[in-house]
Amino acid sequence: MKEIIIGVNEEGKRLDGFLRSYLPNASKGFIYKMLRKKNITLNDKKADGLEKLKKEDSVKIFFSDDTLAKFKGTSDVNLSTIDVSNIDLSKYGTIDVIYENEHVLFASKPAGLLSQKAEAKDISINDWLIDHLLVNGSVTPESLDTYKPSICNRLDRNTSGMVICAKSLLGARKMNAMLSNRTLDKYYIAVVSGRISEASLLKGYLHKDADLNKVDIIKENPDNADYSYIETYFDPVRYNPDSDTTVLLVKLITGKPHQIRAHLSKTGHPIIGDGKYGGRKEKGINRQLLHSYKITFPADMPDELSDLSDKEFIAPLPLEFERYCSGGDLCLHGKLGD
Repeated sequence: MKEIIIGVNEEGKRLDGFLRSYLPNASKGFIYKMLRKKNITLNDKKADGLEKLKKEDSVKIFFSDDTLAKFKGTSDVNLSTIDVSNIDLSKYGTIDVIYENEHVLFASKPAGLLSQKAEAKDISINDWLIDHLLVNGSVTPESLDTYKPSICNRLDRNTSGMVICAKSLLGARKMNAMLSNRTLDKYYIAVVSGRISEASLLKGYLHKDADLNKVDIIKENPDNADYSYIETYFDPVRYNPDSDTTVLLVKLITGKPHQIRAHLSKTGHPIIGDGKYGGRKEKGINRQLLHSYKITFPADMPDELSDLSDKEFIAPLPLEFERYCSGGDLCLHGKLGD
């Protein structure tokens, strides 16, 4: 028998909907049959599945361990045996927590670390997040059985900087809505080839080739559903004549895969180290010099997230940027901090 105590991330859901997500390999008809037979109960009583769940409700599932694992689509691993020792990220560097509250966590991802797994054996920022929350007691192995915190914005493997993580369902809904509605502003630092003297708003239409994992951008509307409209704003901060590079503050207005990298390449100013989009190699640089630098929030955040109202959060620049940003002082305390 498995008992699930409903928490804040599940309350308000309808029982049948909760069970379909908890038992994804079970058919709708099978779930209703189990409810009729009282093989699934709500607060030790027969339920029809239409009930709205409340915090502290008890859902009991009277299946064998093997049957439960079958319908959950998982192995028979007991979540209570999860090892909460820290994941070894030494080859990537440290992950700094920028800010954390009950619902969200902002962290700085090192270059080289995946945002999400590509294969089962991969380690991602999501794995670090779960480990971090287990260690600090924000989640338990039992709570992970019904809701898993995750990141809301994905960065390319070799892009560093700010990631927005949702610790709760409320946090996930609010952050994803703000990202979708563009009410949360995201800024990046990019180091590009050549001299850029004026700010510019770039517009275009982006298409991704999934097989090549590469995007192309065209200026005119192709009237094709495979293309997405994009906007990228950039403002030059510093020109370095010795290396013929410009440091840019980039505001991501829309958020599509590889948008900044491809858009800057189309202007003839590819990002240093970005071989996929024509960026040149430089000694000591083994990845694209693109960093998710800052996020800013509006003044009217909802009550549950009122501590974020009118706030900005900055992920400090990695060492690779120092030679282009005068030791970081210009980027961290000058124009980019305005």
